[in-house]
Amino acid sequence: MKKTGIFILGAAAALGIAAYALWNYFGTGRPGDVLSEYVSCIEKKDYGTMYGLLDKGSQKEISKKEFIQRNQNIYQGIGAKNMKVTVDKDSEGDKVSYRMSMDTIAGRISFDHQAHFENEGRDYRLKWDDSLIFPDMEFTDKVRVTKLKGNRGAIYDRNGKMLAGKGKAASVGLVPGKIKDRKASISGLAKLLGMKEEDIDKKLHASWVAEDSFVPVKKMTSAGEAKIEKKLLKIPGVLVSSEDSRVYPYGKKASHLTGYVQEISAEELEKKKDQGYEQGQLVGKSGLEVLYEERLHETDGYKISILNEDGREKKVLAVKREKNGEDIYTTIDARLQEKIYDQYKDDKSCSVMMNPKTGEVLALVSTPAYDSNDFVLGIPADQWEELNKDKAKPLYNRFRQKWAPGSSFKPVVAGMGMNTGKLKPNEDFGYSGLSWQKDNSWGSYKVTTLHTYENAVLENALIYSDNIYFAKAALKIGAKDYAAQAKHLGFGQELPFDIKMAVSQFSNNQKSIDSEVQLADSGYGQGQVLVNPVHLASIYSAFVNKGSMVRPYLLYKKKPEPEYWMKDAFSEKTAEIIKKDLIQVIEHPDGTGHGARTPGVKLAGKTGTAEIKASKSDTSGTELGWFGVFTAGKREKEPWLLITMAEDVKERGGSGYVVRKTLPVIKAKENE
Repeated sequence: MKKTGIFILGAAAALGIAAYALWNYFGTGRPGDVLSEYVSCIEKKDYGTMYGLLDKGSQKEISKKEFIQRNQNIYQGIGAKNMKVTVDKDSEGDKVSYRMSMDTIAGRISFDHQAHFENEGRDYRLKWDDSLIFPDMEFTDKVRVTKLKGNRGAIYDRNGKMLAGKGKAASVGLVPGKIKDRKASISGLAKLLGMKEEDIDKKLHASWVAEDSFVPVKKMTSAGEAKIEKKLLKIPGVLVSSEDSRVYPYGKKASHLTGYVQEISAEELEKKKDQGYEQGQLVGKSGLEVLYEERLHETDGYKISILNEDGREKKVLAVKREKNGEDIYTTIDARLQEKIYDQYKDDKSCSVMMNPKTGEVLALVSTPAYDSNDFVLGIPADQWEELNKDKAKPLYNRFRQKWAPGSSFKPVVAGMGMNTGKLKPNEDFGYSGLSWQKDNSWGSYKVTTLHTYENAVLENALIYSDNIYFAKAALKIGAKDYAAQAKHLGFGQELPFDIKMAVSQFSNNQKSIDSEVQLADSGYGQGQVLVNPVHLASIYSAFVNKGSMVRPYLLYKKKPEPEYWMKDAFSEKTAEIIKKDLIQVIEHPDGTGHGARTPGVKLAGKTGTAEIKASKSDTSGTELGWFGVFTAGKREKEPWLLITMAEDVKERGGSGYVVRKTLPVIKAKENE
């Protein structure tokens, strides 16, 4: 019993001594645990607790404020996260070997290092120096993060002409110390830049502004600045600098097509933060810029390096290379885009020009227009208000909308009638004068036309653009078959095109035509018929493609091969008959499109005038003028098709106005 008691006492004493020794070395402050806690504080941005883990000697060398500021600036500056420390199991005493790794904005950084500890009252505390941040760092070194700027992809036309891309912008500003008469300088600058004096004065009163500061007032294109450069530089205190910017060389001439970019919003950034977007980056807001955003978007890179006290790079810690956006080459011909815009810049119009054989879209124009450069450089509030209040609606993209096609729709109805077998091109519908109604059930309503002629057959009806003939044709087709044929030609369907377009309609309900009068009016492109101009261009392409409607597209291909939206929209025979008749619309002296006749090129086309009025008895409504024209020669090397709509042509010659405006475009195209 006595021996047993001695044994127990001896064992307890031995365990106590061992526990004391272990606690003394490994206890609550053993080196490995202290290091792990220190690293976890970096992740939590708890730099105050980190400082508390330092030994007394280290705390004498660096103040808590200095320590927090240095570590905070470095770790948060490089975006350190997912910190991981692995302590070497063979570490002994007050030295701990470890491997450290972390994710940063420039990628993963890993290194091996050794930490030293001081035993202070049974707790180990870390002996700190700058090498604990990175092994090669010294007290006088700094960590620098360099942004490696990626370039947003450019947008080009088919010939390599830039529609949107990197260029130079002029930054016009004031240097306060060089201003002689503050009021006079502000007043003069405000007039030249189209700004309010109080807005400029507010910029000069910003808290950061010093006497020698350059205070930016307005950014503008280099071309815009060049026009007023001499006047600007005569104002004391004005300085003009140049900086990189997204620019649109064709300005208003292509703005509805290209769209524009602006700085990414907080809402957009939240949605795109996992796609490489950062605060301050530009993002597409409209047009091709937003359509091809994923391909145009650049990703910035970063380099993290240690600099010595002279500012020289001592060591590169991590590099994430920048990624430039993709350059986009379109089917657009900038020369044609420019020519069409110049012809219609004072009108409310839209035009689409395409190769009807391949589907390549050569021009997409909407007038009047805004200037994309203004939105990138920062559009003033008063200019934005002016654009919104402008009755001509320069912000409104007309080529994306649907419009009453008027007589430009008659070739389509002719094709629909022949498709059903109910319209015979040589059948004479008989003379009806300048007004006609089916019977007394129509009340006082009559279909009217502008010209009388003999032999009311399809060819003559197209040459003279006879509303009565096509009203009768629609009645022959019948409401049910008319609706079926319209659907067969893509009405009520999304246009398979890069840019989202309004869906064309044959009636408001997209299902049926509800009355004889509506059906008759639909025969000559009135009633409730509304068509998108790109859709109409696709339908017209069937007249040169043996009856198949080509699918329009915008991305350039070296060897374009046509794709068809609607294969066999019309029979080959029907398409050929309508094409021959449309040639006569141009060639015949009485043809409504004769004004576009151009020696040396065989053209086919159709004019149209659509009435826009509140009711059938309304005489104060406006008119839309249309002209669809295309090359009809069998051996055309570069075939083209142009559809144009202009608003408010009632007092300007109706569709004849559009024909006259289009002629210079035809000549320019043929003289290339």
